[in-house]
Order: sequence, then C-alpha cells, then structure tokens
Amino acid sequence: MASYNEQGSSRDSQEVVSTSKEAAYDLDERRRAALAEVDNAQFSWFHAKVCIVAGVGFFTDAYDIFAINIASTMLGYVYGALPDTGKGKGLNKQQDLGVKVATPVGTLVGQLLFGWLADMVGRKRMYGVELMIIIVATFAQALSGNAPSVHIIGVLVVWRFIMGVGIGGDYPLSAVISSEFASTKIRGRMMTAVFAAQGWGNFTAALVAFIITNAYKSSLITTNNAHQLAKVDVMWRLLIGLGCVPGVVALYFRLTIPETPRFTMDIERNIGQATADIKEVLHEDGHPKRDLYVERIETPRASWSDFCAYFGQWKNFKIIFGTAYSWFALDIAFYGLGLNSSIILQTIGFGSPAAKGPRFIFENLNNVCIGNLILSAAGLVPGYYATFLFIDSWGRKKIQLMGFIMLTILFVILGFGFDKLNATASATKAFVFLYCLANFFQNFGPNTTTFVIPGEIFPTRYRSTAHGISAASGKLGAIVAQAGFSNLKDIGGANKFVKHILEIFAFFMLTGIFSTLLLPETKGKTLEELSNERQDGFVKGESTCLVIITFF
Repeated sequence: MASYNEQGSSRDSQEVVSTSKEAAYDLDERRRAALAEVDNAQFSWFHAKVCIVAGVGFFTDAYDIFAINIASTMLGYVYGALPDTGKGKGLNKQQDLGVKVATPVGTLVGQLLFGWLADMVGRKRMYGVELMIIIVATFAQALSGNAPSVHIIGVLVVWRFIMGVGIGGDYPLSAVISSEFASTKIRGRMMTAVFAAQGWGNFTAALVAFIITNAYKSSLITTNNAHQLAKVDVMWRLLIGLGCVPGVVALYFRLTIPETPRFTMDIERNIGQATADIKEVLHEDGHPKRDLYVERIETPRASWSDFCAYFGQWKNFKIIFGTAYSWFALDIAFYGLGLNSSIILQTIGFGSPAAKGPRFIFENLNNVCIGNLILSAAGLVPGYYATFLFIDSWGRKKIQLMGFIMLTILFVILGFGFDKLNATASATKAFVFLYCLANFFQNFGPNTTTFVIPGEIFPTRYRSTAHGISAASGKLGAIVAQAGFSNLKDIGGANKFVKHILEIFAFFMLTGIFSTLLLPETKGKTLEELSNERQDGFVKGESTCLVIITFF
C-alpha cells in the first residue's frame, strides 16, 4: 500500500511539473507572438505621433541648450565683469563657463536619475515630468533679476542646472519609448527623426535671436548706452523665455502617451495588459485602459546583483563601454564647438563688424546670429537627414565609423592648418566650409548613432538605465570640453589656443573609432535579439491571474 501511494505521488508530481512547463511554454510563445506584432507592424499614425511628441521635446532641449551660445554675448554687454573696451563689456571666464556648463552638469544628473526611474516605475509615469521641469526652469531664467547679494549670473547658473536635469531626463525616455514602440524595419529612422529635432532647435535658437536683434535694431544703434543695454536685457530674456513655448505645447501629449508594451510585459510582468495595449494602440482600436486585464508572468527581475551579473559578462560590458565612451568622445567636440561657435567665428574674423561705437553691439550680435544660422543650415540639419535616409540600410555601426573617421581628418586639417586657413579672406571661407562639413559629419555620424544604439541594444529591464549611463558619459565629455575650452583658449593671447583645441578634438575622434569597433550592428534585429539573452524560456511561468473589470 505504501508502495502504491509513493508511485501515485510520483506520478502526480510529474504531471504538475509537466503542466507547469507547458504553461510556461505557452506564455513564452504568447510573449514572443505579441512582440512580433510590434516588430512587424506597418508604419501608422501612432508611430508618427510618437516621433512628433518625442521630437518636440528634443527641439525644446536643443533650443534651450544652444540659445545660451548667443545669449551669453548679450548677457556680457549688460552684466559682464570685463571692462568696457569701446565694443561693450563681456562675461569673464568664470561667468561664461558657469552659464554654459551648468546645463550639461544638470543634464548628466537627469540622464542617470530619469534613466533609472524609467526602468523602475515606468516610461509613461516619468514622461512629461522632465518637460515640466524644463518649462519651469526656462521661464524662471527669463524672470531672473540682479541683487547686491546674488548676481544674476549665479541665479542663471542655478536655473540652468535645474533645466539641465529635465533635459537629461528627455534623452533616455524619448529614446526608449520610440525604440520600444517602433517596428524593426523602421526603428532607426523613427529614432533618428526624434533626434533630428535637435538640429531644428539649434537652428531656431539662432533664427529667433536674429529676429529679436533686428526687431530692436533702432534701439541698439542709439548713442544712449543706458538705453542700449536696457534693450539688450529684454532681448536675452525673450530669447531664453521663448524656449518654454514648444514644451508647453507638447506637455499634454507626453502625459497621455501609453506605456510601452515591452515595459508592461517584461518589467510589470503583465502579459494580459501588454497584449491588450498592442491591439488598441497599433490597430487604433482606442486608448489602452490600464488594469483592465491583469495576467502576471515570471520573468527576470532587475536588481543590483542581476545588473552586475549581466554587465559583468565581457560580451555585455564591452557594449556599454563602447556606447558610453563613443558618446563621451563625440561630445568633447560636439559641445566644444556647439557652445563656442560664436567665439570660433570671431576668432577667424568671420563677419566681424567694421563699425565701432553705437553700431558695434547691433552688428556683432547680428553677425553672430547669421554665423550660427549658416552653421546650422549648412551642416547640422542636413547631417541628421542624411542619417535618416541611410540608417536602416547602411546600419548604425558603419555610419558611426564613417563619421568618426571623417571628423578625425577634418579636425586635423582645421587644427594643424588653422593659420593658413585664416591667412586670407578666401581661405577663411574654406575654413567655414570645412567647419560646416565637420558639423555635417557629426550628425551624419556619431552624434545620431550614439543616441540610437543605446536605445536598442540592452534588455528591457535595463534599457533606459543603460541609455542614461551612456548619455551621461556624453555630458561628462561636454563638461570636460567646455571647462577645457574656457581655460585653454586664451593661452598665448586672446583665443590663440583655439587651433590646438581643434587638434585635441581630432585625437578624441580617433579614439571614437576604436570604441565603435566594440559595438555590434543593430540594423534589422529585434530588441530581444540584441539583448544578448536567450529568449526561449524567458518566461519562467505564470505568477498570478486576475481579472479586474473597470468602467471608463
């Protein structure tokens, strides 16, 4: 009798194990089928909406970051510490560095913080929060005042840091949301379309500054110096303050965008809700209703030990090192140029005003705006769209390698040939052409791909965190570049060291070639294939099954 019970118990145990395996296999198949539906979906209005909503954020980010390039010149005339030379005052080294580096420092913090939060609490829950921070901090800058105890430059540094935290949050959130909703064959173009809004933000900042400068032309050419400075004070506030307008427009759409099915399935582990979301979003059957159907599954969970185990493997560590260092190297040059293009244009005498006295301020600001418009229109914006055309056919790695190689060559020419390229007026035009070409290959190259690749290549539970780490490495490069540029440019005389800074940029572009070789090609592969994790058996079993009826 005892023997019979033992055998029966053994058979029951085997049946339970067998049933459990079959259930896990069935859930595994359902997960892969649901993800395949996202990966194979045709381009729809929903995909376009994601690009627009995410892109407006990047437009705002770039406008707010690069407007300071022109606004710092305006601030120098009104609040500068340098003595008046007859051509107006200017910010000293510490003031100029403070207003330009505060945002990248804040951005670094925001990328790490929001990247982690998006993996912990959800993409949707954090999307829009970062935009609210940007809007408040941008508006506060425009209202900043001067006082005996607190200089306005110090106030601006604080608010630009806070604004940077919001901007930093936009990087991992927009990248991950656009990649997780995109189908495999259009993912590169979708993410590039989002990031390309950065070029338009840069261009618009220069355009708005140009319009404002010319709108106040009659006030700027007066002989009344106090009246001149009062109008310049209005000008920089308008230039900075208008940066919050596109953010306000996009805020509602960011707050109402649905959660990505991959987060719902792999992190919330709710396969029922994820399946419903996919049908409702991609097939436009309505807006997903959260907690309508909860069906829990057991999948790998994010934890510190799991994070260390995953990235402790060389095959995974080399990827995050490659994405992080490539972005670091690129931003050394990208922000070194982008935040100091006005200085470089003035150094080479491009558009330097002939007038002195009352007309100098107007002509200098007008020429700085025109120079930045040329650089944006001739190099930055076309570069993004060249990447858009080829990223899903050539691949990310080829474009990044090509970009770093071309940038290495161009910065070698610009740096070592600096004196000859500025010897005559025609040679200066050649310098500007090569400078625009460098801007072009930054964007038809690593500036775009360093944003795209980290949004694709990591597992869902660490995708936003790892993108934030990679992006923060880039902002560390921006901080190093700005601090180095500010402290090195005047060695040997005013702006005499600029040519050597360009040579230093060439070295970092060369190192970017080698870090790119650590990365695999992501073209044409699903996010799950790129995660370096086996997908067979990814679902371990069913955790809980619960039906909740809600009425909305």
